[in-house]
Amino acid sequence: MSTAVAGKPKSPVASAKRTKLTWPVVLLLIALALVLFAAVGAATGNHGLTSSGQIGAALASAVPIAMAGLGGLWSERAGVVNIGLEGMMVAGTFCGAWGGFLVNPWVGLLAGMVGGALGGLLHALVTVTFGVDHIVSGVGINLLVPGICAYVNRIYYKDYVADGAGANQSPPSDSLPTFTFPGLSSWLGDIEQHHWFLVSDVAGIVRGLVTDLSVVTLIAAAFLVASYFLLWRTVFGLRLRSCGENPTAAESLGVNVYKYKYLAVISSGAFAGLGGAYLSLVAAHFYRDGQTQGRGFIGLAAMIFGNWMPGGLAAGAGLFGFTDSLQLRDADSVHVLLLVVAIAMALLAVWQFYRRRLTAGVISTVVAGGVATWYACTDEVQRPLIVATPYVITLVVLALASQRLRMPKADGQVYRKGQAK
Repeated sequence: MSTAVAGKPKSPVASAKRTKLTWPVVLLLIALALVLFAAVGAATGNHGLTSSGQIGAALASAVPIAMAGLGGLWSERAGVVNIGLEGMMVAGTFCGAWGGFLVNPWVGLLAGMVGGALGGLLHALVTVTFGVDHIVSGVGINLLVPGICAYVNRIYYKDYVADGAGANQSPPSDSLPTFTFPGLSSWLGDIEQHHWFLVSDVAGIVRGLVTDLSVVTLIAAAFLVASYFLLWRTVFGLRLRSCGENPTAAESLGVNVYKYKYLAVISSGAFAGLGGAYLSLVAAHFYRDGQTQGRGFIGLAAMIFGNWMPGGLAAGAGLFGFTDSLQLRDADSVHVLLLVVAIAMALLAVWQFYRRRLTAGVISTVVAGGVATWYACTDEVQRPLIVATPYVITLVVLALASQRLRMPKADGQVYRKGQAK
């Protein structure tokens, strides 16, 4: 049995294992967050942050972000960086609205996925076959696809003004069905209205997750679960992930690396296209220029936050969806969120000092004091700050999570068949 050498620095591997988030830790953090939100709601009398309306809006905002992130996960697990998710989402919004208007929204949903998959095919052709830098290809797609969609939109729909089309907007399509647990939703609604400490908050959160669910939301959740089992519990997934870790070793074992990279990047575009179709068929019922508003990049950030794992991706999408949905809520709820952030940062400072991380503790204390002062000296948060919140949160989360991330080893590398010989 080996023993540790006195005075020897601890290995990075041991450090990573010690800081790894386990399910009991995650559940404990969720419980503490619920108690914090409930306590702030009871103290301020504003329960908007845990209301069913807020949670429903957050879930709706999280779906396109999660699908874009899932697309990035598939692509990068196969070793292809895909920052062209934004352009593929735009293709999904345009094709989804087009199919929904001409035929029906179900066809529009498939058309959106096909449009995004075509963008993924272009990205795979340029990067996998021709060996172009992945970032250059992604930037090209983000510039090319929105321009094509905007151009075609102005030409194709100019004869459909009577149907609701405009200079930068397609005619509206029919709605997709929604699903509600009728008995459960009404029962939880009664509990939510009583504003019982913690109990009503939990009821509001659960009610938001089971009321007026779009069928696309259920499809997206199924794709997240299926992706985990397919990529981590099947031979296909093992081979695909090996292409992102060590493609030369995978090739030596008989894996067709080109085929798996193509499948992954095309699937990546299809998922991003589904997220785009959600925006034009569920959120708005029509295509409009600039509709994605950077959600492809936020989805990429959610994937990185989730450490290239479906569960972490879903948590990141929920976080970014929550901040994005704040734009739809009243300013008082956003102002209360400042108090939640101040208390959370103060608790984090205590934890950092307990761990003897003085620099991190001081920074957390300063941030907590600044946010608390902001809350005490103002009555509301200005609208431009609310709109910018998702992007600010994206930068902050990526900065805080950067130390625990582990991307696939061959992610972004140009691969050539037989290069190990």
